[in-house]
Amino acid sequence: MSRTDPSGSAVQRKGSLLRTVRAVAWSLIGLRKGSEYQQDVERINPLHIIAVGLVAIFLLVMALIAVVNWVV
Repeated sequence: MSRTDPSGSAVQRKGSLLRTVRAVAWSLIGLRKGSEYQQDVERINPLHIIAVGLVAIFLLVMALIAVVNWVV
């Protein structure tokens, strides 16, 4: 996916899967540096963030259900 910068030329986003997972994990925790957030905005594809975020939330819910079933 590409976007245009102020000069009108297309900018390619080259974010790796590991970088996307790391960005989503730090966002779920709530700890992010402003400079790293800005780098992520420039490099990571928004669709990848949505997909990884949905998987992360699903895994979190499954882990919570497993803990509750283990305790009870």
